[in-house]
Amino acid sequence: MRDLNVLLVCYVFPPIGAVGAMRPASLARYFPGEGIRLDVLTARNPSTVGTDPSSLKEIPSSVVVHRTWTLDLPFGLKKAIKRLVVGRRAVQSAAAATNQDGEGGLLKRILGNIFLPDPQVTWYPVLARAARRIVKKRKIDLVLMTVPPYSTLLLVERLRKDFPELPIVVDFRDEWLTTAFEHVSFLFTRSARARRLASKIEASAVTNSTAVVAVTEAARRQIRARYPQQPESKFQHIANGFDSTKLRRVAAAPPTGDKIVVTYVGTVYTTTEPSTLVDAALLLPPDLRSRFLFRFIGHIEEPRFRESLLRLGESVELKGFLPQREALALMDETDYVLLVTHDPLNVSGKFYDYAGSGKPILGIVHPEGEARQLLEELRAGWWAPDQDVEAVRKLLVDAAERGKAPFADFKPDTAKIAQYERKVLAQRYAALLHSIAGGEGPAHQDMQPGEKET
Repeated sequence: MRDLNVLLVCYVFPPIGAVGAMRPASLARYFPGEGIRLDVLTARNPSTVGTDPSSLKEIPSSVVVHRTWTLDLPFGLKKAIKRLVVGRRAVQSAAAATNQDGEGGLLKRILGNIFLPDPQVTWYPVLARAARRIVKKRKIDLVLMTVPPYSTLLLVERLRKDFPELPIVVDFRDEWLTTAFEHVSFLFTRSARARRLASKIEASAVTNSTAVVAVTEAARRQIRARYPQQPESKFQHIANGFDSTKLRRVAAAPPTGDKIVVTYVGTVYTTTEPSTLVDAALLLPPDLRSRFLFRFIGHIEEPRFRESLLRLGESVELKGFLPQREALALMDETDYVLLVTHDPLNVSGKFYDYAGSGKPILGIVHPEGEARQLLEELRAGWWAPDQDVEAVRKLLVDAAERGKAPFADFKPDTAKIAQYERKVLAQRYAALLHSIAGGEGPAHQDMQPGEKET
């Protein structure tokens, strides 16, 4: 079987430290060992919360990275504009203000007409030209693009027109129209016009793609249900995972220290907002609450979420964004890891790092969601419904009763968890791409690795 020349399109890529960079980074790390010669097309200056220079060292030298400039606003400036336009009120107020076309202030309407389907649409003109050039010059056999940002999906129709026979695979890290559209805090994307445009873009991308990959089975079914005229085989499921080379599975003894440390790793935004946890913790007797330390590592999307957490006083510690290795090191020094999700379809990447670490999970999750089902299947911890304050209070009481020795009744299914190791998943993904491309691509010579600016 000859090597397959693949172009991976992703808005964020190492050294960017955002969670969205982890899936493309893991594919880039392991694809070269699976008969794939990989080019990566990414943004040189993406709008993200932070960088992790060490992550770039893990990308094989054989991977060719093309970095293009984008007109997307810097992360800090974008957040400042959002506060100016939307204000500091709850997302519900912002959603209500943009519920119909033409509502909201003049500035909001102007920006809403520019930044559709998302603010990263400013990357598309450069992206389209660069992708077309790379496909020709590098003799690409297959294009794999991972979203969000969902404006990247505009590239599918463009490439299909230019290269009618080119296999194109769309990778949805988050389902768009049912969950992300409503819950993720994009700028100006909740108007009726925005939804119509989003539906049109997704339909075109699905129609013109060769395959569609979702990271959960629930998301796969949801996307597939919108396009019954498409063949079932077009819709695939390859989960996120964890990297065993970065995680140290805990031994039989829990960490030392007086506090019961519960650690959350990742961004706090609408679909992971912590109000139920805070309300439940505040119902605990003061002496019991004082035994806990809730540690949050990562960016907090909105001031109201930070203000909610700070109600916990000395029981909470906000660490902010940290490079992945530092975050994982702190996760090793914890008794429990905290999973909060109100999303019924998607499973955050942190879940797999949690499970892979061997740390018991305290889950505050949608009771009918994919995260709850997976948590139970892997026996990875304990959970309570995300809107049930009393159940979450009981979850914390039970954790306190176990104290710092939860391992007696914590028996994760390590064999099933091992199936979510990133190298294993990358092997599955590579096999899928080879099958889509016919298992054999033309032999291409004189392809030198390295960094390129396109």
